[in-house]
Amino acid sequence: MQDTLSRRSLNRALLARQLLLRRDPLPGAAGPRAGRVIETVEHLVGLQAQAPFPPYYGLLSRLDGFRPGDLSSLLVDRRVVRIGLMRGTIHLVSADDCLGLRPVLQEALERGLRANFGRQLTGVDRAELAAAGRALVEDRPMTFSELGAALSPRWPGHPPNALAQGVRALVPLVQVPPRAVWGEAGQAAHTSAESWLGRPLAADASVEAVMLRYLAAFGPATAADAQAWSGLTGLREVTERLEPQLRTFRDEQGRELFDLPDGPRPDPDTPAPVRMVAEFDNLVLSHADRARVISEPDRQRLYSRNGIFPGTVLIDGFVRGMWRLTTGRGLAVLTVEMFGPAGGRDRDAVTAEGERVLEFAAPGSPDAEIRFGPIS
Repeated sequence: MQDTLSRRSLNRALLARQLLLRRDPLPGAAGPRAGRVIETVEHLVGLQAQAPFPPYYGLLSRLDGFRPGDLSSLLVDRRVVRIGLMRGTIHLVSADDCLGLRPVLQEALERGLRANFGRQLTGVDRAELAAAGRALVEDRPMTFSELGAALSPRWPGHPPNALAQGVRALVPLVQVPPRAVWGEAGQAAHTSAESWLGRPLAADASVEAVMLRYLAAFGPATAADAQAWSGLTGLREVTERLEPQLRTFRDEQGRELFDLPDGPRPDPDTPAPVRMVAEFDNLVLSHADRARVISEPDRQRLYSRNGIFPGTVLIDGFVRGMWRLTTGRGLAVLTVEMFGPAGGRDRDAVTAEGERVLEFAAPGSPDAEIRFGPIS
């Protein structure tokens, strides 16, 4: 007989694994400090990063004492990179995870290529396209616009953007600095992961290892949850192979959940502090059924913002609002939109978290403020 886990039980398990029940302090020394940041990025199996800076706020919500330079230096030193991975979206991952995750996700990325650009690439030899694109970006990092333009003379009957996207799916392309370096601006220019990191892709990568890491960061979960997070298919068969080393549960709807035997599953009444979670954070995006962290009506509110997935406000572990930061010309405004009434204590906690975000984004600014109201 499998134990049933309530929605609150799943919520607290997710928060514990996402490092959102308490913030661990960063060490003071540079070496251990950098190591702790990389360890956090790897534990989370990367941070979603379509925009350059959400990963900074993702780490801010999880690590006490985190500063922008803690991540910027790792990007510049090539110890973390930005690359298309899960669901075909850009993630910030460690160098080791870049080389280890990409081979497992290759089939999903090529499936996405066929779905989105297959007709536009009819007649293009994939191996030739990959080789030509790799040679170009390894000669010098290129934007997709530059890459498409450079490939177009060889395949004149095909849209340049489709050619560039073909290379993106077929070759592991990382975005190079200054893209996403705090305080700097730069277009998304790409080169191959192997060239940038000086190492080949992992030869021993396995979907089973990725599944176990998903459960460590997001479990307990169904196979469908893991597929929603990764973009992979056939994960039910993977969980069946792994089942002898897993624990199984049921959720309140009777669905089978898989988990690591020693995965944290806190008491459902464990207090959950108010947190401001970053834009595009995988906390809200990594399950087929997201009720463990957000209700369906509130999820719909997040998706009605012109394609921009805002930061979210957690109260008692669940999404109860969203936030957006606007900066420029010395001004920093954090706008918070709550989905319903927030009591005085919760509002004070939201304000305190907002002040923490503002101090991170605009330290010492006299023109930083928090506004409660609708996000335009």
